Amino acid sequence: MIKTILFDFGDVFLNLDKLATSRELQKLGVNVFTEEMLQWNQNYETGLLNSEGFITNYQNSFPNVSKEALVKAWNAILLDFPQHRLDFLQKLANENKYKCILMSNTNEIHIDWVKENIPYFDAFKACFSDFYLSHEIQLRKPNKNIFEFILKNHNLEPEEVFFVDDTKENTDAAESLGIHVWNIDPVNEDITQLLQHKEFQE
Repeated sequence: MIKTILFDFGDVFLNLDKLATSRELQKLGVNVFTEEMLQWNQNYETGLLNSEGFITNYQNSFPNVSKEALVKAWNAILLDFPQHRLDFLQKLANENKYKCILMSNTNEIHIDWVKENIPYFDAFKACFSDFYLSHEIQLRKPNKNIFEFILKNHNLEPEEVFFVDDTKENTDAAESLGIHVWNIDPVNEDITQLLQHKEFQE
């Protein structure tokens, strides 16, 4: 029986969708998307390209667009957080059936920036019983330490845990311990579909 759901910060908070990307880049004068640009977008949206790489690519193609403008546009894309996702997390937390834990490769500086710019951040964070940041536990290291630590810290067996993330490296590490995983596609899937998985129907 699943007792705990682990979420990755990006997959519950950031909204990486094609419409948001197109909307913000069109504000900068990008009206025609080439195949190369569409590939950049897809690489970013699926975690294969980081923010700095994405911005550098667009700066090289559009030298008249400032880096500051690109950063502002990309922040707007990332922080386009839909209300239905917060509603889902609050319902999940209030039902008290599952303990929810949040893990993040985001550091405190970024979290502070999000808190200052997003009025519903406190409500979002309140949905989770624990919140681990990357400088506390090195989530992105290619090993199982993060999962072993959480299992031990919360006195859990692997089969009692379900992990949601779009990073194959992390889901592989979790699955190797016997943890249930959903390697979510952040472009086409939403965490509100979580309870449709067969593991929650048993």
